Amino acid sequence: MPHSVSLISTIAVGLGLSLILGFVAVRLRLPALVGYLVTGMIVGPFTPGFVADAEIASQLAEIGIMLLMFGVGLHFSFADLMAVRRLALPGAVVQMTVATLMGMGLAWAWGWALGPALMLGLALSVASTVVLLRALESFGLTDSFTGRVAIGWLVVEDLAMVLVLVLLPPLAGVLGGPAQAEAAAGSASLLGTLGLTLLRVGAFVAVMLVLGRRLFPWLLKQVHRTGSRELFTLCVVAGAVSIAYASAALFGVSFALGAFFAGMVMRESEFSHQAAEESLPLRDAFAVLFFVSVGMLFDPQVLIDRPLQVLGVVLVIMLGKTVAAALLVVALGQTLSTALRIAASLAQIGEFSFILVGLGRTLGLLPAEGQSLVVAGALISIALNPLLFGASGPLCAWLCRHSALARRLESAG
Repeated sequence: MPHSVSLISTIAVGLGLSLILGFVAVRLRLPALVGYLVTGMIVGPFTPGFVADAEIASQLAEIGIMLLMFGVGLHFSFADLMAVRRLALPGAVVQMTVATLMGMGLAWAWGWALGPALMLGLALSVASTVVLLRALESFGLTDSFTGRVAIGWLVVEDLAMVLVLVLLPPLAGVLGGPAQAEAAAGSASLLGTLGLTLLRVGAFVAVMLVLGRRLFPWLLKQVHRTGSRELFTLCVVAGAVSIAYASAALFGVSFALGAFFAGMVMRESEFSHQAAEESLPLRDAFAVLFFVSVGMLFDPQVLIDRPLQVLGVVLVIMLGKTVAAALLVVALGQTLSTALRIAASLAQIGEFSFILVGLGRTLGLLPAEGQSLVVAGALISIALNPLLFGASGPLCAWLCRHSALARRLESAG
């Protein structure tokens, strides 16, 4: 053909092969997303045959994350967020700190320096938006107390990672990065950078809660009055993507966080339920492309070259984070079953980890093997997370049958 069809071929092959392998995975009683991840491996650069455009796949996946978080925001009010703040805020902060320290300890055991060890620890500390929401949706827990806490926890993690991504360049020289990384930060002090970031995030939240809560529901109502379903769907999708993009461009917050707040303010509209239904097919399709893009990053050679290191990373993500989060939730006064479900939903890593790894490579703070280990940990944890989440209920029942302490924790929440 006379012009490039990279976008078309990436979508066609990605969705088509995902359908086939997702169907096979379900017939084998595995989560469908395992098939999507395998699709990414097949069309990725590390296997022979057709190679999809990784940059295009990544951007399509980002759209999926925006639409998914927008849909969550449509069912999650600011009051819901405030209601779980006493659990989500300290839980997320402490859990991220513990997971970062575990990752750093693992890296120090391998002989890594402070900077690379910190980058690995941070990358292992933050959960994937898409995987967490998929797990909650598949078990019908999105609107439950457990779901609201997990989503609030996720919002806190996203805000924390926004700060981390802004503060890393000024700290690169101190952490062992090349001298030019420190120079690139300019003359602004670390305190000034932190203050500016907090000011921008605060301004974004204020604009969305003060102006957005009036403007966007009004706009949705005007479009609905036209009677055109096509325009209504376009308004919903354009609103989600445009607000997410503007929030990143103007205020420096993540696309996912911007889309989430866009959904929260549109929830004030009487047509929010219809908006959620109209955007559902697009959310599902683009979410599939997210998993495909993750699979494309995976180099199977790392399993042969560094099997013990991969195992260590997976254990930190799926065991260390799970135990730490469960203990924190129980300590904050919740039941054992709630603690296990919240902890299981967070036992994976995803999109923010990849962004952090990319920045670490750019600043010279993370070796190439670190990127491979993080991607391997993400792929394995994403594939196993639905199984772990599904096992949280039976595990709680088993513990209560065999442990008096577990029964007390379950009844004391």
